[in-house]
Amino acid sequence: MLVACAHGTRNPTGRRLIAELALAARDLRPGLRTTAAFVDVQPPTVVDVVRGLADAATPAVVVPLLLSGGYHVHVDIAGAVAAHPRAVAARPLGPDPRLVAVLTDRLAGAGADPRDPRTAIVLAAAGSSDPRSVRDVEDTAGLLQRSWAGPVTTGYGSAAQPPVADAVTAARRAGAERVVVAAYLLAPGHFHDKLRGAGADSVTAPLLPDERIAAVLLDRFDAALTTVPA
Repeated sequence: MLVACAHGTRNPTGRRLIAELALAARDLRPGLRTTAAFVDVQPPTVVDVVRGLADAATPAVVVPLLLSGGYHVHVDIAGAVAAHPRAVAARPLGPDPRLVAVLTDRLAGAGADPRDPRTAIVLAAAGSSDPRSVRDVEDTAGLLQRSWAGPVTTGYGSAAQPPVADAVTAARRAGAERVVVAAYLLAPGHFHDKLRGAGADSVTAPLLPDERIAAVLLDRFDAALTTVPA
């Protein structure tokens, strides 16, 4: 069983896109059994889902529908699978070059030119106090920088530093003529709503919908499946 575990959101479009991501994985892998779980905001919780699968003696791979490894991955999801002898957790979706390719497409959709050294990009993530999460976001920024002439920096919605607005201000002070916030978020919701007030010239759409993300999800599932105890 693939347990697609997202953060959770009250935004109806965000809820629909996350649900459609799991459906897209099933379209790519006919016969795959999937169920949803969440770490915050909406039910069912990952703890309850994994407990139910354990009671039914059903092996499970929990794939975090998260873009970096932070508290939710290393505490919430890890704790849920630890209670089930035949459950394992996959690694989060990011970093991954395919996510960077989606980011690049979203930037193009916002009118940003990767060849323009005067256009700065602020990669905006939700944020986490876990340094592993910050490192994952910085690694993604490094991958994006390889194909971008202007500077690529990071900003966060909460917990980590710098805040997105401060990163935008810093980019302007460093000489950027245009600053674009690249929303490193799967779907619309609270954090994406806040990006409009960060002072950038434009803000990209979230990563979903995109079939490449479903392919990343399946790769994470396949890699973890080999570690499920028999």
